[in-house]
Amino acid sequence: MTSALQPSSAKPFAPAPGEATLDRISAVRLSLVRLPLHAPISDAKVLTGRQKPLTEIAFLFAEITTEGGHEGIGFGYSKRAGGPGLYAHAREIAPELIGEDPSDTGRLWQKLVWAGASMGRSGLTTQAIAAFDIALWDLKARRAGLPLAKLLGAHRDSVRCYNTSGGFLSMPLGQVLENAGLALARGIGGIKIKVGQPDGRSDLRRVEAVREHLGDDVPLMVDANQQWDRTTAARMGRALEGFGLTWIEEPLDAYDAEGHAALAASLDTPVATGEMLTSVAEHTGLIMTGATDLIQPDAPRVGGITPFLQIMALADHKSLGMAPHFAMEIHLHLAAAYPRATWVEHFEWLEPLFNERLELRGGRMTVPSRPGLGLSLSDQAAAWTSEETTVAS
Repeated sequence: MTSALQPSSAKPFAPAPGEATLDRISAVRLSLVRLPLHAPISDAKVLTGRQKPLTEIAFLFAEITTEGGHEGIGFGYSKRAGGPGLYAHAREIAPELIGEDPSDTGRLWQKLVWAGASMGRSGLTTQAIAAFDIALWDLKARRAGLPLAKLLGAHRDSVRCYNTSGGFLSMPLGQVLENAGLALARGIGGIKIKVGQPDGRSDLRRVEAVREHLGDDVPLMVDANQQWDRTTAARMGRALEGFGLTWIEEPLDAYDAEGHAALAASLDTPVATGEMLTSVAEHTGLIMTGATDLIQPDAPRVGGITPFLQIMALADHKSLGMAPHFAMEIHLHLAAAYPRATWVEHFEWLEPLFNERLELRGGRMTVPSRPGLGLSLSDQAAAWTSEETTVAS
């Protein structure tokens, strides 16, 4: 389905051009893309009956063009339900950008969030805004001729990376072990596997087998996907201490800051969480209460790069490590600009959407030298597009 929207004759408010104004947004193209997975994926949320296996991911892409011919691309995503909702909200607020200076990322984020503020300033509304905000930052970096990491002020040109896609609970242990070996051979530096099964003994046997397979020197993480209660998390955390884990991820409900703080204080193994939160305010609660040792924000979920930078500043203030969730194509740049210890999560799932590939070497992911995010949409992304809309001046 294709449609084109024109702004109303009463143009959205845009400040008069000044000496610092370089350009104006002339068009915004939105597309809803459905990426199918090769096989259904299950984590602990499926085994506890809260979700069905994941079979596809919906992506909202925003492509922004200016009068001066500059372009930027950004995206948000939804696993399972929510993709059409992201697209519908983005389509409704996209005209707010026409005629605006694309450099005004902070002001434009506020304009977009207040355009739909009656629906809230977190959740679906901010996730729809993320596609625009990321596209604006991509445009800004492209226009400067710099990788986004360099525009933000990089602390490093590569970031330690770990693989998650090979360790789901829907995979037999033998396949998990094989996937781990293949990931390390590709140049990935660490392995994360899923836990949180109803029988915790099965988790312990799985972790023990993976640790034995990897040896003691390879970083190993586990992820319970919020499926433990406080008692179970404490018991499992103690049982896992002997495996030398780099962190235990999402041991409790994402909003249980108090429980996370108590658990983090009681364990030697670091606790990581934050990926399911969708605002700066929610992350502030975790960070300021000592609920996590590593914060795991997700730029497409919190509303884009503009709010992500606020979370980075708070995390740095509290001396936290950072391991952004998913979307390595975006988070590599943000992790490179974080001053403290950081990781980036390797998922190869998104690779068919783009013409470019990220380089892995020596346990690290290298920041590309291409301007902006360094991405362009592939023909396959176009083939998987189910709806698209263009808003133009």
